[in-house]
Amino acid sequence: MKTNRIIVNALFLVCALLTAFLPCACDFDWIKTTQISGDVLNLYGDDPYTLDPALAGDSTSVKYISQIFCGLVAFGEELEPVADIAERWEVSPDNLVYTFYLRNDVYFHDGKKVKAADFKYSWERACNPSTASQTASLYLGDILGAAEVINGAADDISGVSVIDDYTLQVTLENPVTYFLEKMSYPVAFVIDQENVSAGEYWWTAPNGTGPFKLWDWVEGSELVLQANDQYYGDKALLDFVVYKILSGIEFDLYETGEIDVCSVGLDNIYRVTDADGEFYKQLCSSPELSLMYICFDCSKPPFNDVNIRRAFAMAIDKTRLVSLVYNDTVMRADGIIPFGMPGYNEKLSALSFDTQAALELISSSSYGDVSNLPQIVITSGGYGGYISAILEAVINEWRINLGVEVTVRQLDPNEFLYDIMDEKDNMFFWGWIADYPHPQNFLEILFSSASEGNYGEYSNSEVDLLLAMAAVEKNEEAGLELYRQAEQILVDDAACIPLYFGRSYILVKPYVAGYKINALGMVKLNEVYLLN
Repeated sequence: MKTNRIIVNALFLVCALLTAFLPCACDFDWIKTTQISGDVLNLYGDDPYTLDPALAGDSTSVKYISQIFCGLVAFGEELEPVADIAERWEVSPDNLVYTFYLRNDVYFHDGKKVKAADFKYSWERACNPSTASQTASLYLGDILGAAEVINGAADDISGVSVIDDYTLQVTLENPVTYFLEKMSYPVAFVIDQENVSAGEYWWTAPNGTGPFKLWDWVEGSELVLQANDQYYGDKALLDFVVYKILSGIEFDLYETGEIDVCSVGLDNIYRVTDADGEFYKQLCSSPELSLMYICFDCSKPPFNDVNIRRAFAMAIDKTRLVSLVYNDTVMRADGIIPFGMPGYNEKLSALSFDTQAALELISSSSYGDVSNLPQIVITSGGYGGYISAILEAVINEWRINLGVEVTVRQLDPNEFLYDIMDEKDNMFFWGWIADYPHPQNFLEILFSSASEGNYGEYSNSEVDLLLAMAAVEKNEEAGLELYRQAEQILVDDAACIPLYFGRSYILVKPYVAGYKINALGMVKLNEVYLLN
């Protein structure tokens, strides 16, 4: 689940910084008071909701955390799990026991060595109910004993054993095939216990292990990362990365040279995709494993009625919307597993656009007629009443094709993910980008009855069974077929309304090299450099 942006300040005076927006946390010797100099990359950004890896679930927070912290494994060029702090690992024949062998040259930013016990502490803290992590059960819940800690029945994760300073053994509850991929998510990153003990807001001065360290952050103004010169991997070629926090219109800042990279929104997509235009040669476009969709609250009227869900799904001409709103720069979504992800089903049977059939479904529903439907409200992230063009178009489709007026209620975009469980209405406008390239990351996390990520509260025992079988299926193709079967049921049941699969469009100044966004929406900033 992810988004991007960020820029500058001069001194990292922690107490002054924290006074601006949070209670004071702590001071560290490694926080420098030098001026920004050298090679500086200027970007646009939002304030993170948190820099605590255990609490991060939104894409903005994850983007920053992934530069400051690290885990056992990372993703390679093909999005395959590769060594990170763990230089290698062994897996038992039954796929239940993973033995990780850690590098002995990894240091926190303050110079302390990272050891296996630090991982055990980090994971047990994340699972502890007092931490209130929304992601611990999703990404650490496969570990034996993690559920007991999450439920408050234990303090120790029985399936995590520290063999010695640089050997960590992890035993799983079941032999899931995607465990390594899950270890790349922030909740599995290592954190410094001494850092955490400084107070509730320790993460405003995080002592991480990543290629960059937080140098300055003034909420609503700027966030600055400084290269970590003792990073164990490929050291950053930049000296600083400066994020301008909501400092104007992103495209305008790019035009005036105030930022070096710009994500392209709908307002400028025609302009940058014009082959004869001034920006075309600076345009970088790449596929993204993401889905935009309408999520129903399936637990409450009227969308606890499958006929109403199906009617709303069949009343949208997605081909027309993608063409008119996005100029065909994104791909219409009929299913949930994104194009390009293992398990994508080209033969999926979709709910087709059919207004007459949609009205007949309402007639055969428990409501009998559109006039009997309750007031319907959709929740969306946004400010000041501005509604995205695609959501406005969808609402208009319902108005014209069903005769239903849908009202929009907005939540703060940066807190949307954290508030939606308590504040969602009949349905909500939602986007999800893969944390790892596996269909489980979409189907199980979003639609399993037992998943904390099932914000729509959809429940289907047949889907649950197929997902459980797929999770432990050793034959890859057989497992993918089980996911396809589950997806088909979800589509038939209108568990949600898939709208489109995303694609990344960014502008990069000619003097910036190595800036590449992968299909997970992430950038390895330590690989970026300036040509001048």
